[in-house]
Amino acid sequence: MKTEDDLLFYDDVEAVKFILQNLPSNLKTTVTEEKVEYVLDVIYEFYEEQGLIEEDTAEAAYIDEEDMFLYLKKCIEKDAMDISEEEISHILEGEYEYGKSIGVYE
Repeated sequence: MKTEDDLLFYDDVEAVKFILQNLPSNLKTTVTEEKVEYVLDVIYEFYEEQGLIEEDTAEAAYIDEEDMFLYLKKCIEKDAMDISEEEISHILEGEYEYGKSIGVYE
């Protein structure tokens, strides 16, 4: 089980850098820092709405990836962001890999 201290190592700035550096070459020119930051913000909104972020706990939780993807698509459409499904997928994968690299995800 992760402790609250483990979550303190999650650095949004480093996450964005990590994601951008690990994108496939065909997306490096279309995925901007702004897009990554937007997707990360929406991911956090999703976690909050699902009750997955609790200030006093850092227990493991199940995240329905399909629900998160659909939530992201809905927000992107509502906010008129120009982010493709392929870009969403790679940003999500990068966020997951960043989390694994710092021990937030197993």
